[in-house]
Amino acid sequence: MSQAPLQQFYIPEEQSIYLLSHDDARKLKEWVALCQAQLSQLGYRDIALIGKGAYGFVFAGVTAHDEQYVFKFTRVNLPQHLQDRLEEEAFMLEQVDHPRVPRLVAYQRVRNQSILVMQRAPGLNLEEVSLREGRLSPRLVVRIAGQLADILSALRRESGPAGRPIVHGDIKPSNLVFDARSEEVALIDWGSSVFAQLDANQQFVAANVMELMSDNLQQTNARLGDVYFIGDEQLNGALSSPRFDEQGAAGTLYALASAQSCRFGHRAIPATSLGLPMEFARMLDGMLDPDPRVRLRAGDHFIREMPRLARLVMLDLPEPPEAALVPTWVRPSSREIDTVVYSSRKAFLREEGAPETLSDVNDVQLDRYYKNFMQGMGETEKAFLAAVSRLGRYPVVGGLAVRWEAEGVYIDTSLNLHDAELKSAFVAAVNNMVNLARAIYRQGIFKSCLFNARDTLHLDREGPDHPFTVEPGMALRYEVSAMPELEDRSRLHSYFEDGPDPEEFLVLPEAIIVSLEALNDIHHTGMIIFEALPQHLKIHSYYRLLDPSRETEFRQRLDDILTAVGLIEGLGVSGFMKMPYKDTRFFAHVERQPERYYPRDPRMAQRDASAALRQDPAG
Repeated sequence: MSQAPLQQFYIPEEQSIYLLSHDDARKLKEWVALCQAQLSQLGYRDIALIGKGAYGFVFAGVTAHDEQYVFKFTRVNLPQHLQDRLEEEAFMLEQVDHPRVPRLVAYQRVRNQSILVMQRAPGLNLEEVSLREGRLSPRLVVRIAGQLADILSALRRESGPAGRPIVHGDIKPSNLVFDARSEEVALIDWGSSVFAQLDANQQFVAANVMELMSDNLQQTNARLGDVYFIGDEQLNGALSSPRFDEQGAAGTLYALASAQSCRFGHRAIPATSLGLPMEFARMLDGMLDPDPRVRLRAGDHFIREMPRLARLVMLDLPEPPEAALVPTWVRPSSREIDTVVYSSRKAFLREEGAPETLSDVNDVQLDRYYKNFMQGMGETEKAFLAAVSRLGRYPVVGGLAVRWEAEGVYIDTSLNLHDAELKSAFVAAVNNMVNLARAIYRQGIFKSCLFNARDTLHLDREGPDHPFTVEPGMALRYEVSAMPELEDRSRLHSYFEDGPDPEEFLVLPEAIIVSLEALNDIHHTGMIIFEALPQHLKIHSYYRLLDPSRETEFRQRLDDILTAVGLIEGLGVSGFMKMPYKDTRFFAHVERQPERYYPRDPRMAQRDASAALRQDPAG
């Protein structure tokens, strides 16, 4: 069994340290400590790790003069040409002079380790704000759009030291830092930026005639950027152009307005359905349109008209709390939750015979975030998977099963959120997942488990021919409901009702299957996933016993599963999930959410809403 298929079972933005092997986790901690020590020796204080990605780590620190700085390190195990990109990023950032772009402070090497030092923008990145707040208010989305248009206008002017337009190449919510007090944004992370080869009118940009005649204008200099937000031209290797950043801005604004983490949902949940001003919403849909001519016209409108639209009088209108379309439970927890999403049965979401257009692109982010999960899928299918992935950004455990039939969609959920303050944002994320599922016309089953990576058990072995050994004191965690949660036994959602999963490659030993079948007769909810690698086994689980009178038997069955782990042979993943009861919700297909716009007179709408609230305080 090759290792490649193992990757398809996770869609995490960044793998939790609790999913790494003991050895890899130790190396990571040691390396982070080394970076912090180096920064301390350089005279900085209050050093903290604030971000990490496919290429590196980002720390924050304070100078002796109380200036807030950001330090970017590349991962030391990357090939040299990728490590050199940090110096290129420093060079590109030096070309940009804009009040909404934190400036370069220094680029330096310390013991073969490159460090990029920049000013730190105040606030949180907009992906964090979006996860906390859910859908941002139409007023705030338009305010952010005005600032983005201002940055893009400046980048496409042929000014600065190089005298040519600059493409940022990776505009997305997590690369925009938002200061809640001033509502100002700052554009960060210039690792994908390049000088534009084409200007906004798609004419060649060149300093001299010799450059125009050279063959470097036949090949793109563009970097990939985040595939969840970049447009088709950048994804498919077109010559770099300021139009790339229009696409990143459109995807970003759409995601913030809809509480999603990608651009792909715009067909099922268009911008015209999000309560935005009509002209702005239609412009945003135009920028995301499949027709490149429509995109260009809408992009021109964005740059030209956004200064006017940003001056519209807008108020934050009262919105009734969004009702969850499927059951979600809030169960406060005293424990830290590191949620990871496990999904399978995704193959049917791919188009029949879809071309693998990106198979020859060698890029770390593409491999991790896209190739193995979404290539060959339609836009709405991609958005659905990204919506499920977004649920894992919350402290939540449980699972969901979605079954598409000709007449509509059947959805079972067991979603337990462990932070009541995030309920409204989480409900928006769940409802997006449901509405995207309703716009998919296929037949098949999709299953997803959400578990706490801190509960993952790690077992080691010398090699594929040796058995895994359970360390003394190791046990599968579980919670117990305070009192029996009983209902009609016929409504139990069995582990085994759908048969073996076609996308799982690990065949579990009979002893484990026998224990799982015995667990199936004890009233509980939960999931267990075995991930067998050549020298490492991860057991992910979440269990909640709903019949306290059978706890002794329940615990024994879990112990029996662990005892039989030494019998596991082969490599791959196998998982089982059980819902607490059948509370299946049915939804008819809806291809596109209906239009809903911001009112022309927001003050009148605010008065009407206040009057309605006075008449019906409970509503």
